[in-house]
Amino acid sequence: MTIDQQLIEELSLSLEEYRLIVERLGREPNEVELGMFGALWSEHCGYKNSKPLLRMLPNSGPRILTRMGGENAGAVDIGDGICVVMKIESHNHPSAIEPYEGAATGVGGIVRDIFAMGARPIATLDSLRFGPLSEPRNRYLFSGVVGGIGGYGNCLGIPTVAGEVSFADPYSANPLVNAMCVGLARIDHLVSARAATPGNIVLLVGADTGRDGIGGANVLASRVFDEGSAELRPTVQVGNPFMEKLLMEACLELAEKHPDWIDGIQDLGAAGLTSATVESAGRAGNGIEIDVALVPRRERGMVPYEIMLSESQERMLVFPKKEHEADVRALLERWELKVDVIGHVTAGGNVRVLDGTRLAAELPVRMLVEPPEYRRRGVKPAYLDGLQSYDIASLPDLGRDAAGRALLRLLATPELADKRWVWRQYDHQVLTNTVVGPGNDAAVLRVKGTRKGIALTTDGNAIYCYLDPHAGGAIAVAEAARNVVCAGARSIAVTDCLNFGNPEKLDVYYQMEETIRGMAEACGRLATPVVSGNVSLYNETNGEAVLPTPVIGMLGLLENVEKRCAMGFQGDGDTVFLLGATLEAAAKTLSGSEYLREMHGLTVGRPEIDLDLEVRVQQVCLEAIQRGFLRSAHDCSQGGLAVALAECCIAGGRGIDAAGVEPAGRLDAALFGEAQSRIVVSCAAEAAGEVESLARGANVPVTRLGRVGGERLALGGLLDVSVEELAAAYHEGLPRALAGA
Repeated sequence: MTIDQQLIEELSLSLEEYRLIVERLGREPNEVELGMFGALWSEHCGYKNSKPLLRMLPNSGPRILTRMGGENAGAVDIGDGICVVMKIESHNHPSAIEPYEGAATGVGGIVRDIFAMGARPIATLDSLRFGPLSEPRNRYLFSGVVGGIGGYGNCLGIPTVAGEVSFADPYSANPLVNAMCVGLARIDHLVSARAATPGNIVLLVGADTGRDGIGGANVLASRVFDEGSAELRPTVQVGNPFMEKLLMEACLELAEKHPDWIDGIQDLGAAGLTSATVESAGRAGNGIEIDVALVPRRERGMVPYEIMLSESQERMLVFPKKEHEADVRALLERWELKVDVIGHVTAGGNVRVLDGTRLAAELPVRMLVEPPEYRRRGVKPAYLDGLQSYDIASLPDLGRDAAGRALLRLLATPELADKRWVWRQYDHQVLTNTVVGPGNDAAVLRVKGTRKGIALTTDGNAIYCYLDPHAGGAIAVAEAARNVVCAGARSIAVTDCLNFGNPEKLDVYYQMEETIRGMAEACGRLATPVVSGNVSLYNETNGEAVLPTPVIGMLGLLENVEKRCAMGFQGDGDTVFLLGATLEAAAKTLSGSEYLREMHGLTVGRPEIDLDLEVRVQQVCLEAIQRGFLRSAHDCSQGGLAVALAECCIAGGRGIDAAGVEPAGRLDAALFGEAQSRIVVSCAAEAAGEVESLARGANVPVTRLGRVGGERLALGGLLDVSVEELAAAYHEGLPRALAGA
């Protein structure tokens, strides 16, 4: 048959890519084959624009058990024969079209990646970006996404323990919805996603196949949006968390009790049967043959093209060993799951798709999983020079009498305000592992049966990446690591979700390349290899891209979960220190700050980070916690020192007397500048000398701020605000914005 150019474009393939397919095949593909190429050569599945850049990221280490991209998720050894399995992925475009189902199925998909490896999911996290809540549609998207995350995760019985929410104009038409899942497994029970043994059958388990989600990988995830994008609503998947719960328990029973019965498990996510069959065969160097006539359907008249590309949810492929076929089927059916034999593994290296007796497609697996790669030469965006060279010192400084009002105003902005409106809709205590929950620098979960704990966070400041992609990428990693260190954990591994616009535009490619370069540098210095992740490109609407948004999911390890550290001030009379950059802040520390955005309507400057100092600050903080010196630790980031102190006061229900502190230089920079590598810590008065000695011995600046106590935040004659006022602004800010106030 002759393929017309319209179909090629609908599959998000270029004409050059189509010609390459014909050249490699030695013939024209049929419609089913072209659909399979379109899915697996999409950016979402094939990473053709990003893979060359991702190779910059460090991805190995003594704790790392998997090869990045080699399995459904990354596995990290935490000792005692136990590993953490983790991954983060995006569901941006589906959520922009149908926020509830888009977010819900994003959670469902990332959870399947974890239990497909034989790991029990113990936590989910999220990272969300929306346009300003002053616009009704953004409030609709925000509420729908939060509802979808909670609705699906709560039904599964998996706690949502941490996350972040940010707001900026470029996300108005294209919100970002990144979901992370973390699981635990015994290392000797890990399951691969490999179709390892020719001759063994292929089982399709779970929900029937429908037309929902067709083209999700290439239509939704590999194209930009415009006014007609609402017509794509049928391509958004619809989830059933109760079916997923059955799938999860059945797969975990196989992995935990009968790992010798199976060769592998693979979930059906993006590109459905196409990616699940081809990728699982490709990992083992094998082929696979399936008959779509054997695939149970919930809609009549579905053709092979639709069956192969459907992204209907709650489906898994299971590859049982020949001698245990009956055992595996019986176990799955006992969980009231539909189980169908749809094919078998072959040794030929080809994927063959039959429709009864008719051959619908036959392609080399290797060709499908090796799309072309594009290494471009990025061009620095024209706007950057002007923004980076903006003379922030020319702005009027903050008056002493206005500092308190400025702090209350910042605390009430949706960007900085308390996000409890979000996380109160999530069950964060189910499974009883959660020791420190949402609203802190990082969540902490106990690892049952051991003394260990793990700390988890998601982080990434897109404004910094917009102003300086290299520095912004490094800061994203550093801040995520800083967050888990503040909880008392050593950062050990990263999963990332990289959200950018159209990579074919050279200024966007520059943002992506420099951001990844900065991330790679920070991951190397902080010894946090990247074990898994996702790239979401083409986040554009009508030619306008989202901010460059790398999201870092950071894993930290506590050898003793009882040695965790709190965020809020703990006791009256405790001494408060600032580790890291001193109060004599230059105007440039206001670069990319919330203060400039809120008070001056400016996004300007050039963020900076000294990774040598960052490493030393984190090491000092962690050692001080482990030696029992610190009673609290809190990352100083968005909003600067004043906001960090306010959050410590609010979390602890105590004030601070720092009246003796008198910063030099600009007051706005001292209070609200966002200099990196800073942590606010407190300790019992008798441990103050130990903390100072530890910091100075590591060449870390340390500033004694004052003492915990009273009911006010008093700082250097600049701030004198009651904790009650601070808490009211902080807690009421987001609900007021959602009410349109």
